[in-house]
Amino acid sequence: MAVESSSRQGAAESAAPRCEGAAGTDDSPGLRRASLGVADIAFFVVSAAAPLTVMAGVAPLAIGVGGVGAPVGYLIAGAVLAVFAVGFTAMTRHVRSSGGFYAFITRGLGRPAGFGAATVALLAYNGMQIGVYGLLATGTRDTLDALWGIQVPWPAIAIAGVFVIWYLGYRSIEFGAKVLAVLLLAETGILVLLAGGVLLDGGAEGIAWDSFTPGNVLVPGTGAVLSFAFAAFTGFESTAIYRREARDPGRTIPRATYIAVGFLGLFYAFSVWIVIQAYGGSRIMKAVATDPMGLFFTATTHYVGGWAADLMHLFIITSILASQLAFHNAINRYGLSLAQEGVLPRVLGRVHPKHRSPYVAGIAQSVLALLLVTGFAVAGADPYRQLLLWLNTPGSLGLMGLQALTAVAVVRYFRRTRHEEGRWRSLVAPLAAAVLMAGAMWLVVSKIGLMTGASATTDTVLVLLVPAAFVLGVLISLRIRRTRPEVYAHFADEPAEEPTGEPADDKAPA
Repeated sequence: MAVESSSRQGAAESAAPRCEGAAGTDDSPGLRRASLGVADIAFFVVSAAAPLTVMAGVAPLAIGVGGVGAPVGYLIAGAVLAVFAVGFTAMTRHVRSSGGFYAFITRGLGRPAGFGAATVALLAYNGMQIGVYGLLATGTRDTLDALWGIQVPWPAIAIAGVFVIWYLGYRSIEFGAKVLAVLLLAETGILVLLAGGVLLDGGAEGIAWDSFTPGNVLVPGTGAVLSFAFAAFTGFESTAIYRREARDPGRTIPRATYIAVGFLGLFYAFSVWIVIQAYGGSRIMKAVATDPMGLFFTATTHYVGGWAADLMHLFIITSILASQLAFHNAINRYGLSLAQEGVLPRVLGRVHPKHRSPYVAGIAQSVLALLLVTGFAVAGADPYRQLLLWLNTPGSLGLMGLQALTAVAVVRYFRRTRHEEGRWRSLVAPLAAAVLMAGAMWLVVSKIGLMTGASATTDTVLVLLVPAAFVLGVLISLRIRRTRPEVYAHFADEPAEEPTGEPADDKAPA
């Protein structure tokens, strides 16, 4: 993400002021300021989670292991992440750097941990974004076959998707926000249409509330449901990386964060509950066992009509594209920020003179996606079971790990910094979030086989990629501290120019 125009470079010329959005002596313009409101940022965050894709593609699996009590798993996950958001949003008022997770972790835990967090963030966001090209390929292929009988090889679809996402990310951030707004309204609208049909009809066995009774919630499968549920919120924390482009970020970012978490938690739980009502509590498990991937489509056909089910097929494709665009924008801003700080090649810090987008970082990310997609295709890999799951698993684990580490950093930061946040925001909530997020990570790792369907060896490698990336980042920080001390000293620096109404911040611990 871009840093302020008066941020220091962090290389040999670190003492010299630089142009916002530029790297080194490049005089390219910066990202467009004050262009995103609360709704725009919320659209980016919710789109990254891909609600329709999560419901149609993953929720049936959650119901299969958790039964009729599955909706509560999504409420619990949302509540845990809301607790995390308390300390997270408090930090957004004190840390003005646009480095997202790694800036927060640097402030609280020091620069080596911040470098480790930056490396994990690059692994996680790229894993999430590139892996989903496998889902785009399978979803589009199945839709073309189901609706029109057209057979298209999955690599052709995935590669075409890379170019589509590159172009959308190349355009201005306002253009991307408008695209996401339309796509998000379409995918949530079709689920609302299903809900209306079920509620008006009364469901298969009458509207029941047994999904929320202790006897159906406190079952062995709830742990597995939680592992699916936490993964469904992936990307909500990316609000902070749009700080440079937000209007009044001190208010916009916290509001967008809470709106995103609240909407996703309630919408997920409601949608899962609706599909249970569509089949009836006594029949839902049989329906899941018979045709899990057709669960929502069959319900939509019955309660709304075949035309709506056809639209759902199409909107799943747009849902996936929206998710990829949101992650693509997040990756580009991480790359831009790290390039401007001298950690990544400085050319990645260039900003397009017209669209004001981090277009070089976008090209680099798209080339990486193209190489990985092509590599999986040449190797004869399955787009869903391997490209999607093998890349998404370390991606989702990495983001959860960053959330847990950020919660610890919040506690450390506020213990040594003068503030007026209160004990709830500065100590109690972030400490609880650290414990809860660590527990959630353990839960997901313990159920990793349910999510990947891979061998124990493959699962072990996928899980270990996250700590390996963190250690790599720490080692890089030690090397940079020795060989380029100016870069190390100004890593995740605050903007030198104080925005009105936002408190100043002290230096990060060494």
